[in-house]
Amino acid sequence: MVEPLERVPAPALSVGAQLRQLRRQARLSQLDLALQAGMSQRHLSCVETGRAQPSPALLHSVLSTLDTPLETRNRVYLAAGYAPPYAALPLHDPGLEPVRAALLHLLQANNPAPAIVIDSGWQVLAANRATVALFGLLGLPLAAVEQGFNLLASLLLPGGFGDCLINAEEIRQVAWQRAAREATEQPALAALLASLPCPGESAAGASLNAPLLLTRVRGPAGELRFLSTFTTFGMPQDITVASLRIEHLIPADQATWQALTQACEAEPSRIAKSGADGPLG
Repeated sequence: MVEPLERVPAPALSVGAQLRQLRRQARLSQLDLALQAGMSQRHLSCVETGRAQPSPALLHSVLSTLDTPLETRNRVYLAAGYAPPYAALPLHDPGLEPVRAALLHLLQANNPAPAIVIDSGWQVLAANRATVALFGLLGLPLAAVEQGFNLLASLLLPGGFGDCLINAEEIRQVAWQRAAREATEQPALAALLASLPCPGESAAGASLNAPLLLTRVRGPAGELRFLSTFTTFGMPQDITVASLRIEHLIPADQATWQALTQACEAEPSRIAKSGADGPLG
């Protein structure tokens, strides 16, 4: 009887091989990267081929130039034999109080337009009063806002926010493509994508006459139209902070502004009970 072969794990890439891989992903030549990082091409070549050991200062310069995600930077430092420099503090950590205060300010300032805080796995960590009002208008469960929900799953699975979209095919395709790009560096997000239905191609496609793709929602009294924008923290030095983003749904016409304003004013007690605009963490 033939014994099954044990799977041999792939050897970890050396620090030079990782830097070469990141450079090629950025579509930069050695000369281009060396010029932008303030070093000689010869030195960069020696680091990539293992003939020279990179210093922490060199790694910082090269990885910053490549705009490498902080988690990936930690892996590169480890491969070079250095301690990972970037922490991943929980959002409730006292050291992130300024971050929580900034997020809360942005959520509150966006009312009566919906806004949510999302992490790298598309998990909704917080929402403002207008988000609760929008869920109420659409008949979606408010418990999802109170307990947190996954935006990607809500868009792609039946019974979620995606079912309320007039242009669901377009929005689902855009969300899937963005998540797929992000998943190349995030195994947990890749696992989530593998568990979700892949959206088909949009038959109509986005109108090339429009300046951007609108999120078109089927409201109880007619169509609600939104522009989607994202806010992230500049120059993050913590993995948790780098993973956070706020999605703002800005009404694209006066009718949508009016509908959201009235919805926010209609049931303030129910919105207050949801915990929207409350402390994070």
